[in-house]
Amino acid sequence: MTLVGEVMTANPIVAQVPGSRNEVLRTMVKHNLTGLPVVRRNDGTLAGIITRQDIFSKPGEDQAAMIMNRDPPTISSKDPVEKAAKIFSESRIRHLPVVDNKKLVGILTPTDLLAVVEKKAVEGPVEKVIMSPCVPIYQEATLAVASVTLNVSKSSALPVLDDRGHLVGILTDRDIFNRSYIDGSVAVTELQLGKEHEEWSWDGLKNVMNLWYQVSKVELPGMLVKEIMVPNPVTVFKKTSISEAARIMRKNDFGQLPVRDAKDNLLAMIYDHDVISILCQEEE
Repeated sequence: MTLVGEVMTANPIVAQVPGSRNEVLRTMVKHNLTGLPVVRRNDGTLAGIITRQDIFSKPGEDQAAMIMNRDPPTISSKDPVEKAAKIFSESRIRHLPVVDNKKLVGILTPTDLLAVVEKKAVEGPVEKVIMSPCVPIYQEATLAVASVTLNVSKSSALPVLDDRGHLVGILTDRDIFNRSYIDGSVAVTELQLGKEHEEWSWDGLKNVMNLWYQVSKVELPGMLVKEIMVPNPVTVFKKTSISEAARIMRKNDFGQLPVRDAKDNLLAMIYDHDVISILCQEEE
């Protein structure tokens, strides 16, 4: 039996309360993270969790305590990974705080559990665990349309089709902001995040730029989906084993994979949440 403590990230980077939104964003940018556990400054106990999405939903709020989720699911380092998989599958969260004796000792993500699925050599086909919606988009659609589609469908990735309905690419929310016309330093200046001497990684800046778009309502570039999509994406067949899908995701740092049918047509999208759900299914 694999325990959470064996696969979690120990001593995770945290935000603190009392604290400001900008302090949280600085930490996210510096370490290229999209979510942080929040601890109390006075005793280090877990106060909540704050994600990029939480900040997007309250763009006018300055205090971290008013933005964070105060009652996130938690797990113990001594719990089996199957319990964690069940929490991820039911809540669809991406950050699970690991707490022992009220103290934060680690953080767990769906990616951490992919290696467990791979190691178990689960032979069942991926079609068995597909649960997430699949929302295709036409390659000639604009980025504005793609952005609305992502938001409304609450998807993080869209398979891209040509005029014959064939899969030709994949578009993620990251791709849209990676190719924007806005310089990252402008976003940092506008949000008053840093000082001139601070260095910012481009990957980290993308998170802030995403927020800046939400706050300032900057229009997206007049580009087409086909211009920024990832062409010829890695796919899996519907009968591909769940463990092989986990291996592909882990090796390539993919959060999702398009799934093909016997005629090579797009059938669905499978996400890391779907893949790791096999762990809690096995427990049952």
